[in-house]
Amino acid sequence: MAAISAASKRTYPAVVTVLGADRGFSFADPYAIALVFAGVALFAAIGALSHQRERAFSASLIYLALGLGAAVIIELLGVQWIAPLRDTSLIEHLSEFAVIVALFGTGVRLERALHPRGWGSVARLLGIVMPLTIAAVALFGTQVMGLSLGAAIILGAALAPTDPVLAGDVGVGPPGDEDEHEPRFAVTAEAGLNDGLAFPFVFLGAFVAAEGGSDWLWKWLAADVAYAIVVGLAVGAASGYAIAAGIVWLRDRRWMNDALDGWIAVAAVLLVYGVTEVAGAYGFLAAFAAGVGFRRYEHGHEINRRVHEGADVVEKFCELGVILLLGSMLTTAGVREVGWAGWLLVPVLLLLIRPLATAVAFVGSSLSRGERTFIGWFGVRGIGSLYYVAVALGLGILTVDESRALFWTVAACIIVSIVVHGVTAAPLSRRLLPQSMQPESPHSE
Repeated sequence: MAAISAASKRTYPAVVTVLGADRGFSFADPYAIALVFAGVALFAAIGALSHQRERAFSASLIYLALGLGAAVIIELLGVQWIAPLRDTSLIEHLSEFAVIVALFGTGVRLERALHPRGWGSVARLLGIVMPLTIAAVALFGTQVMGLSLGAAIILGAALAPTDPVLAGDVGVGPPGDEDEHEPRFAVTAEAGLNDGLAFPFVFLGAFVAAEGGSDWLWKWLAADVAYAIVVGLAVGAASGYAIAAGIVWLRDRRWMNDALDGWIAVAAVLLVYGVTEVAGAYGFLAAFAAGVGFRRYEHGHEINRRVHEGADVVEKFCELGVILLLGSMLTTAGVREVGWAGWLLVPVLLLLIRPLATAVAFVGSSLSRGERTFIGWFGVRGIGSLYYVAVALGLGILTVDESRALFWTVAACIIVSIVVHGVTAAPLSRRLLPQSMQPESPHSE
C-alpha cells in the first residue's frame, strides 16, 4: 500500500496540486451554474407542459425567457458559447431532430380521409400562400435589405414554413380528441407539409447564389422538385403504413409491450427519415407522410393516441430545448446584425405578407371572415425556419455579412412570432372561431 501511495504521488503530482488549489472557498463555477440552470429549465418545462392545453404557448414563452436570461449570464461571464456561423452543423442537427419528431406526430394527429376536397384549404396554403410568401420576402430582401437574389430567396424559403409544434397548439387535438374543424385542420396540415416543401426553394436560392451554370434549372426541377418530393411522400406513406401494420401484428401476438408504445414514434421517424435521406429525397415530407400513413392503417384511437402522446412529449421537450438554445445565443452584436431593415421585415411578414397572401388564396372559399383571419394570422415561425437557415449557412455559398444578416433576421422573426402568437393564441381563438371549435379544458365537466 505504501508503494502504491508513493507511486500515485509520483504519477499525479500536478493533479494533486490543481485539486488542492481548487478546494476551499470557490464560487461561481460555470459548470455548477449550468447544472443549476438545467434543473430550473426542466422544472419550468414540467410545470408549463402540465397545463399546455389551457395555456397555449406558455412553455415556449417560458423557455424563450429562460434562454434570453441565459444569454445575459453568458455574455456577463464571457463564456464561449455556440456561435451561429461557426456551429451551423450543431444547430442544424438539433433543430432537425425536433422538427422530424413533430412532423410525424402531426401526421398521426390528423383524422381526415385523403380526399382532394377535404384538403382544399391545405392546397391553397401550400400552392398559393407559400410561394407568395417566399416571393414577397425575397423582394423585400433585395429591395430593402440589400441582399443578393440568392440570399433573398433563401431568406424567403426559411421564413415560409409554419412551425409544426407551435402551430399544433392552435391546431387539431390528439387522435380521437375532437373534430377536425377546417381552420385548425388547415393550419396543422400546412405545418406538416410546408416544412418539406420549402426545401426546393432553399436549393433554388443556393443555385442562384452559386451561379451554378446554365443547366442548373433543369437539375433543380428534376432532382430537387420532382424526384425529392414524390419519393419523399411515397417512402414516408408506405413506411408509416407498414410500420403500423407490423406493430399491430406484434401486439396481437403479445410480442410488444403496450407500455412502450410512446417510443414507437421516435423509432419510426428515425427509420423513415434516415431511409428517405439515404435515397436523396426530402425526409421532412417523409416524416409527415409516415405519420399520416400510420394513422390510416389503424383508424381506431387506442395505439394511435399512445403513439401520439409519446411523440408529443418528445417533440415538446426537443422544441423547448431548441428555443432555449436560440434564446441563449442572442447577443447585443446579433441584435445589431438584424439592422433596421431586418427588424422591419418582422411586422411586414406577420402583419402584411402572411395575412394578405391568405386573403388572396381563399378568395371564393366558403370559410367565414373570422376563420380566414385565424388561418392568416397563425402562420407561426419556429424551429423549421432555424433549421433551413442553418442548412443554407452550412453550404458556404453566402458572404459572411449575408450569412449574419440571414441568421439573425430569421432568429428575430422566430422570437417575435413566439411572443405575439403565444400571447394572442387563446383570445383570438375564442374571438375568431365559433364556440363549437374551441377545445375543451381538460378540467371541464
